[in-house]
Formats: sequence, C-alpha cells, structure tokens
Amino acid sequence: MSETVKVTCHCGAVELRVTLPDDLTTARRCDCSFCRRRGAPAVTAPMGGIEIVKGKENLTQYQWGTMTAQHYFCSVCGIYTHHRRRSNPNEFGVNMGAIEGVNPREHDPIKWNDGVNHPSDR
Repeated sequence: MSETVKVTCHCGAVELRVTLPDDLTTARRCDCSFCRRRGAPAVTAPMGGIEIVKGKENLTQYQWGTMTAQHYFCSVCGIYTHHRRRSNPNEFGVNMGAIEGVNPREHDPIKWNDGVNHPSDR
C-alpha cells in the first residue's frame, strides 16, 4: 500500500515529501564500500516520488565509481536523505532513519544486498 512520508535531515534545513509505493517493506541495507560506512537502511521511492519541500540549496551531492548513484546530504548537518540508485537509476533509496516517526531498529532484521559484487562493477 502506498504511503506519503516526511523525510528530514537532523537540523531541519532539508525536508522532503516522499511517496513509498510499498511502504517500508522495501527496507534494505547494502554492503558496498560507501553504504557500509554510512550504515543507513533505505526504502524505495520511484522516480518522481520525491518532492523537495524545503532546503534544496542545502543539499549536497556525492558520486564516485561508475557515477551512476547520486547520494544527497544536508550541507549543514551532514545527514544523508536519499540517493538515486546504481542498481536501478529509475528509483531512489530514502534514508529510513530520516523518515518522521520511524526507528529502523523496530524493523529488524533488515535485508542486506550484496553491493560488493554489484553487476554494474563488472
């Protein structure tokens, strides 16, 4: 069932309105070199499913490797809010811990994806 959620960074400088077609059931973690350092589980939003309500000017983008994934962070507090996926560039991953009222710990166990052996890296 589709759900619209509020996503914010820690300081509140960035706020997103996100549509999650499958609620929180898509939650997963990745063990690629970047995600395992970041540590945040992500849920899936479709392209067009993210609206920046405030703070677009405070979002900073980080890319590396294949330059496919686009990771967005608040330039004020450093919190990761969302990213365009390398595995499917038509989807976004949204920081589950930045969703208002959601504690990822309450959704354990969260599935892990093998990002170390990602097909895009071959």
